[in-house]
Amino acid sequence: MANPLVINAAELLRRPGNERDVDLVVAPAEIDLDNPHLAVDADVEVHLRLESLSDGIVVTGSTAVPWSGNCRRCLAPASGTATTEVHELYQHTLTDPDAFELTGDQLDLRPMVRELLMLEVPETPLCREDCAGLCPQCGADRNSAECGCEHAVTDPRWDALSGLNLDR
Repeated sequence: MANPLVINAAELLRRPGNERDVDLVVAPAEIDLDNPHLAVDADVEVHLRLESLSDGIVVTGSTAVPWSGNCRRCLAPASGTATTEVHELYQHTLTDPDAFELTGDQLDLRPMVRELLMLEVPETPLCREDCAGLCPQCGADRNSAECGCEHAVTDPRWDALSGLNLDR
């Protein structure tokens, strides 16, 4: 079965200024998106506009995929949606170092979508930006209640100086 993210761009490339919209929902396996933080039933949403130029195709739009995992600070469940804005260029002859290669009349969007989403799916998720985490002494969740432990913030690299007598 043909992958829906491999687009026949022959008609698009015939005349600069031609446009085509691509709105798809694909499984992560179709773009080799293997990440342990992707939700089990996650589908990748792809909403793109392809516009031909004299030397390639400009791809704009957005992609999104739901993710889930455990918060790196408090270990509570965390989830969200990784959304990316797409502004990419495909060229037959690469003149832009950031452009993707356009092979023949086939526009393969899989590497671009995979790359953008892999950069956006968090490797170390947070349940929320202001998560207070767990107490390092007693292990209590500081998001729900204060534990009462003393939290003196010291830098162990300066401990050697605390023994010096500075009263001269």
